[in-house]
Amino acid sequence: MRWSKTFIPTMKEIPSDAEIPSHQLMLRAGLIRQLMAGAYTYLPLGWRSVRKAEQIVREEMDRAGAIELFMPALQPIDLFEKTGRKEAFGNVLINFHLQRGDRKVHLALGPTHEEVVTDLIGRHLNSYRQLPICVYQIQTKFRNEERPRFGVLRTSEFIMKDAYSFGTSLEQLNTVYDQMYKAYCRVFARCGLKYLPVEAESGPIGGDASHEFMVPANNGEDRIVHCEPCSYAANLERAETGRKSATQPADAQAAPLQKVATPHATSIEQVSRMLKCTPAQMIKTLIYKADDQPVAVLIRGDHEANEAKIRRALGAKAVELADEKMIRDVTGAPVGFAGPVGIKCPVIADHDIPGIANAVTGANEADAHYTGVNPGRDYQLTGTHDLRMAQAEDPCPKCGSLLKLVHGIEIGHVFKLGTKYSVSLSAEYLDEK
Repeated sequence: MRWSKTFIPTMKEIPSDAEIPSHQLMLRAGLIRQLMAGAYTYLPLGWRSVRKAEQIVREEMDRAGAIELFMPALQPIDLFEKTGRKEAFGNVLINFHLQRGDRKVHLALGPTHEEVVTDLIGRHLNSYRQLPICVYQIQTKFRNEERPRFGVLRTSEFIMKDAYSFGTSLEQLNTVYDQMYKAYCRVFARCGLKYLPVEAESGPIGGDASHEFMVPANNGEDRIVHCEPCSYAANLERAETGRKSATQPADAQAAPLQKVATPHATSIEQVSRMLKCTPAQMIKTLIYKADDQPVAVLIRGDHEANEAKIRRALGAKAVELADEKMIRDVTGAPVGFAGPVGIKCPVIADHDIPGIANAVTGANEADAHYTGVNPGRDYQLTGTHDLRMAQAEDPCPKCGSLLKLVHGIEIGHVFKLGTKYSVSLSAEYLDEK
């Protein structure tokens, strides 16, 4: 086709709002144009590129035994209410009311299609002889992206391949999971991408196990923990460390326990400045509500707690930071002054905590902290856990080598959902008996 007979509006100058090279080049080459924040038109060359990528995905899905279909983007909100995902997605879920005659209909624009496909399969497949089955689609998805940026890497409306499998056993689930994992690897290899499969948290999708596929990139907004010698990789929310419980300091090193006034100092930074100590000498005492029960979590002052690890360590279904009333009930103090000495709830600690000699902690009293806090003498620990975010140079949980922290862009995700959706939506079948 002649250039003059098609539509390729190129640009000489770099657009001021395009932050990264891929966005700049796609605009200058005439592949895309922005309609509004988070919404793009694919121009003829851009759409041709998308179609080529779709074809690679389609061929590999078909090769893996998946069956293509196409589901509606408009979905009734009651499906999300049945699975609890209306609350899980929160503001990300685009939902609204439509006036139809004399009634209002509450709908959502599909962020994914777990509810729709489970409802479909539950209605029409009713025998074990019809299972396992895996279906997929290439469809437009909608999410209320609050910070759309980086061109088509983060948008409110995007094209996605999503596949869903249904089976009668864990073995069938594992088989399809492996097939999809390998299919993704083939897709990315055919696209010429250098990628890392990383262990991941499932987030609002749910499920027990998942892998993200990441492309390492300096402008990626996901952080990945990676071990080069053994190829272990996980996103920051999931990453384990190979740390063991730190050695408890000798009693001879213990300073006396002292309560000191710290008026209006509630943060690690404020207290460390006032008492002239480093954050690493402090113990953060975070009060969580785990399945509606309070629990204190001890983390070193310069580290960040990992709620997914805390939930797994406690064996809890749900974990969230406690409200002000629960904090006052177990500490007797306002927010910002919690400590392990004399606290009125169970206590769990990260592996690093026993090794902090003469620590600084909250005194469970307004405007007061303790210095000279030591495990064994001042508070008791029955054991420790890996409860914090992994960091660069932590030991690898697989081989013990030092971990690296790199940035990446998520290009795919596979989940083991278990029966989360089939139970919620009563998708059942008749077995051999």
